[in-house]
Amino acid sequence: MSAAEGSAGEGLKASAFVYPWDVVGDPDAAGRIAALGVRQVTLAAAYHSTRALTPRHPRHRIVTAEHAAVLYPADDRWEGRTLRPYAAGDWAPGDAFGEAAAALADAGLEVHTWVVLAHNSRMGAEHPETSVVNAYGDRYPWAPCIAQPGTRAYLTDLAAEAAVRPGARGTELESLGWYGLTHLHAHDKIAGVVLGDAGQYLMSLCFCASCRDGYQERGLDADELAAAVRDGLAPVWQGEPSDGGWPAIEKLLGAELAAATRAWRDETARTLQEAAVAAVRAAAPEGFQVLLHADPVSYHCGANAGVDPAHILSVADGVVVPCTGGPGLLTPFAEQGVEGAVLAANFTVVSGMGGSPATLAQDTARAVSLGATELRLYHAGLASDGDLAAVREALR
Repeated sequence: MSAAEGSAGEGLKASAFVYPWDVVGDPDAAGRIAALGVRQVTLAAAYHSTRALTPRHPRHRIVTAEHAAVLYPADDRWEGRTLRPYAAGDWAPGDAFGEAAAALADAGLEVHTWVVLAHNSRMGAEHPETSVVNAYGDRYPWAPCIAQPGTRAYLTDLAAEAAVRPGARGTELESLGWYGLTHLHAHDKIAGVVLGDAGQYLMSLCFCASCRDGYQERGLDADELAAAVRDGLAPVWQGEPSDGGWPAIEKLLGAELAAATRAWRDETARTLQEAAVAAVRAAAPEGFQVLLHADPVSYHCGANAGVDPAHILSVADGVVVPCTGGPGLLTPFAEQGVEGAVLAANFTVVSGMGGSPATLAQDTARAVSLGATELRLYHAGLASDGDLAAVREALR
């Protein structure tokens, strides 16, 4: 018995992330994933643009997904709407999700959908008015502003459609919250000034028309707030540190302004999360599991959306928590003591992407000691043969 099994106890469920293009066209892929020892796959149904390695595929080695897309045929709910999901190109034609899901299910694996929501560079390019706008007036085309009514309606409907695919037993919703400055952009050149928590927060505050209205409802003048953000960032551009969590944000922006902006953003994210999860549940069969990729610090932005742990565990069935840098982010969720909540520890198992598959058993044991109830492995399609061998050994 491995350390992972010994610490986790009987029945710890492990799931591997997979793209449809890892499976479609490779008759051996589904069996190879099942042989890792996982019981589940988290299969992308709606995904952002990416360039991905496929080291074992018989037809290709590099897949370029040129824009955010749904990886199945969208239905007629989108007819006549300005904001609608884009179809995939030749990287995932037709119902690539359905074809991959069928092969994985035939191999004995439980299929859950993987749905990326508020992260869409093509939408930002074609509909720039939907994007986050920072205090300097710069737009972030990769980051749809989740305060805008049209964007919220689009994200809620996309969550329901992409999550509840035929045969899926559950879903994991990624980027269901604010996206900010941080982004794995092509040829990125923004690391010249190190931005800590405070710098990231101030550079992620949005000043689109909807957010300006939101600030006004809380007694703030948006122009004065934007000026305060720029003033607060001035010493950061000169090299002063901006780390230290929320106290550092209060130092740069002032406690009163910081609290007001956080109240607006927290409420906006919470209500979107409630609406999206409710829409998924309304479309899903009984027993369908709904998880969010989440960070327990509500003002954090990105793929792992910042949430209030108590609130999100009252809305969803649980969370998927980034643990590659250590499992400490599990603790605020575990402290809620919600019986039956899924706390899935997400570990990168691709050595070339900073993962450590060789220590997966030990890392899992530590995560379980902090409350993890399930395991997520990123990513079965991207990992080398050596990485996959280490995963098999850890789960054996």
